[in-house]
Amino acid sequence: MEYLNNLEHLLSVVIFFPLLAGALALMLESKIAKIFGIMSAVIELLLVCALWAGFDLQNAGMQFVESLPLIPSLGISYHVGIDGISLVLMLLNALIIALSSIYMNAKHAPNHFIACLLILESILMCVFSAQNVLLFYIGWELSLLPILYMIGMWGSGEKIKAALKFFLYTFLASLMMLLGMLYYAYLHFLKNQSFSFELNDWLNMPLPSEYQAVLFFAFFFAIAVKIPIIPFHAWLPHAYGNAPTLGSVALSALLLKMGTYAIVRFLLPLFPDASYDFSMPIIALALVMILYGAFVAYAQRDMKQVIAYSSISHMGVVVLGCFSFTLVGIGGAVFMMFAHGVVSAALFMMIGMFSARVNTRDIASVGGFARVAPYFCASFGIVLMANVGLPLSIGFVGEFLSILGMFLAHPIMAFIGGMTIIFSAVYMLSLYKRLFFGAESSAGIASKRQFLDLNAREKFIIGAFIALIVFFGVYPKPLLNLADSGAKAMIDQAQYRAQAESTKRAFGLDSKGGKEMPSIEIIDYETMSPHIPESKNIDSADSALDSATSATSAASSSSVTQEGATNNPNKGQK
Repeated sequence: MEYLNNLEHLLSVVIFFPLLAGALALMLESKIAKIFGIMSAVIELLLVCALWAGFDLQNAGMQFVESLPLIPSLGISYHVGIDGISLVLMLLNALIIALSSIYMNAKHAPNHFIACLLILESILMCVFSAQNVLLFYIGWELSLLPILYMIGMWGSGEKIKAALKFFLYTFLASLMMLLGMLYYAYLHFLKNQSFSFELNDWLNMPLPSEYQAVLFFAFFFAIAVKIPIIPFHAWLPHAYGNAPTLGSVALSALLLKMGTYAIVRFLLPLFPDASYDFSMPIIALALVMILYGAFVAYAQRDMKQVIAYSSISHMGVVVLGCFSFTLVGIGGAVFMMFAHGVVSAALFMMIGMFSARVNTRDIASVGGFARVAPYFCASFGIVLMANVGLPLSIGFVGEFLSILGMFLAHPIMAFIGGMTIIFSAVYMLSLYKRLFFGAESSAGIASKRQFLDLNAREKFIIGAFIALIVFFGVYPKPLLNLADSGAKAMIDQAQYRAQAESTKRAFGLDSKGGKEMPSIEIIDYETMSPHIPESKNIDSADSALDSATSATSAASSSSVTQEGATNNPNKGQK
């Protein structure tokens, strides 16, 4: 295990191996490309498992760290490393792409399709491990391109319109985050006379609450569109409805998780005071996601759209867990990201298998297939129960912990959020009844004679998903340990950077025996008279920031000297 942790370039191999494999797949013949893609995805999964085997749960800092300066004068570098949160999502990424490569049945240009999957996998590995904020942003934007190509090339209906709408919504919203990143780097220049996009440098730079609020919204807007948080979800029905099956799988299981990952990696630790100040409106939006997504899912006639709006509802639970600011809630939210990725991918694949057999996604046109396809019916039922949140399934663990974390902070909000289990049962069981036990229409009778049960390949894919659902539902400890280790370090960072005492108390409300964070002096901007350096022509607000951050840094350094340098959770991560 220790030997694996000492492998200097293992993380870079995990990041770049799928990219190289995807480039090679483009040059292969169609028949060979799929076999090559499956082998490459399985090798990548084994490499991620090697990262997991070498991961040290006792080390709160980043592990497998690699850094290569690219533009030192601007603070831009190839800097990657992982903690428990990153590793959970990298494992999800590897699992979904491996099973998707086995599922893939594209008849037109399959080598291009498998290349899209592998390149997307490489980009997401970089996103989940990036420790340079600009490197993260590059991956954030590049991840749109494979999905854009998949929808436009292999989609259905108004696929070009859907692809462009998805791209423009997410790309333009992300420009707000880029502006926030550039401004943060400029603030770092004002304080330290050097630009930096290193996350560690930003975490070690105190930031007055007024600046936190502005930058918080710059990041939050891009994240809200990516998740998507209602009312920023207008792109979702078109993208899901017109995407190929594996395009919907990648969107729901992987790309949506980039938004919630950005919350715990950037939003909460960088802007703790702003996160706490605006937490109630965001919690309200999360509750709207849960309720609205459930009601709209129940009203859908398209079976694929039911799962799409179900994803909105369940991502609302993840947002609740993140903004509970508790260890159990944030750890549960990270677990929920993994659980929802597994369950939604399985559901979209099974809907794809079902619609391919009956040549329609209209729920009213089909029904009564349980007798002719018992394995299909039973498998769909197991995955459905995980989506509902049945105890001893993977879906229950994440939802329960996320809502429990919210209960510790806001019991009433937790009660409303907990209704997601009831609503999920209503729309999912209704779908299940209509597909497999509903009254047979004329179209259903015609297609029933040709409806086939799961074949060997499909049984293997769905069997793998069911094994994950049951194993991590019964024994979630391996993933929870990873999630909790990363969540604890993040909470310590947020407590350390918070200026308001109410924020310090809110973060880690349920933590016991944690280290006492050094306090940061609260600056009164109304009464202070900052010194403006003659050599710099900057406005008084920027001078106030310089003076404020210098004062807070001095106060923090004094406190750390008295209490011991080990109290700083960011120390040793550079």
